[in-house]
Amino acid sequence: MTILARGCTHGCLPDEVKKVLKSVASDLGDSIHDLNTLQVIPLKGAMTNQVYQINWPTTPSATEEGLIRKVLLRVYGEGVELFFNRDDEIRTFECMSNHGQGPRLLGRFAQGRVEEFIHAKTLSAADLRDPHISALIAAKLREFHDLDMHGPRRVLLWDRIRNFLKEAKRLCSKKDAEELQLNTLEEEISVLEKELSTDSQRVGFCHNDLQYGNIMMDEETNSLTIIDYEYASYNPIAYDLANHFCEMAANYHTETPHLLDYSIYPDEEERRRFVTIYLNSAGKQSSDQDQVEELLSDAEKYTLANHLFWGLWGMISNYVNNIEFDYMEYAKQRFQQYWLKKAILLGPAVTIPL
Repeated sequence: MTILARGCTHGCLPDEVKKVLKSVASDLGDSIHDLNTLQVIPLKGAMTNQVYQINWPTTPSATEEGLIRKVLLRVYGEGVELFFNRDDEIRTFECMSNHGQGPRLLGRFAQGRVEEFIHAKTLSAADLRDPHISALIAAKLREFHDLDMHGPRRVLLWDRIRNFLKEAKRLCSKKDAEELQLNTLEEEISVLEKELSTDSQRVGFCHNDLQYGNIMMDEETNSLTIIDYEYASYNPIAYDLANHFCEMAANYHTETPHLLDYSIYPDEEERRRFVTIYLNSAGKQSSDQDQVEELLSDAEKYTLANHLFWGLWGMISNYVNNIEFDYMEYAKQRFQQYWLKKAILLGPAVTIPL
């Protein structure tokens, strides 16, 4: 399915999508009498899928805001089957809905789906640094991790990274493979798995992609909704915190969305505040400072696994995704951070290859 242009109407939509939208409208008690009334609005910031807001009048003569129906149209990106199983993701989506989390699934078609439109503000990069909003995110993330979800409660991180590495080697050019040292990464993954996997680590249902665009806030109630569960799975909670901290270096709504700024990575005080609020949320007050320090340290070490995961993701996406984003440059930055931080986080005995 081609990318839909900004401001286009029903003529941009494939017949299959029109049919699903008419069915969704009927289920919601509306009737799309004239496909010319459909409005298609591209939403920025998505890097795996193409996402659009679809509007239609709830009655033939409706013009007021309250009489306009809004839904979200998600068109699956090219090659996403290399990153996750779409059937598993749909099951997660439906299970989250049953838990009262996230939007409802309204309709499906071969290359995407229609979701409930959440009437809330999508967070910005700056919002992640707001102490009040950050505290809300910490508490919401704890709630997310405690969800009882489908599937075995086992860590999927290391298998996923190894699968990503296999695909990256298959797809990428010899030049890119050499430049990004792919032949060294199998050993790196094994070292990390050995170093970071401990008997005491807590495993929970993790989002694994908690960037600002996947968090929405109702500004009247200050309640948060976490959306987009493509990468969600059981994993060490420290990995999910690490992912969120790494995302604070990104702003996907600039002229150069692929560029990361690690000079604004949260400092130790900011990370400690987040971890403390996380542990003290959900009615589980914890005054154990050792527990705070342990999770803080584990999360920082798990940034290494995070850099490998998203670095390999970027390499693969460069070859399979047609979204306008410099995936390869993004990948290079993540690998650069991996090698830069590895010796610092895992000890001076580890050397950085030239």
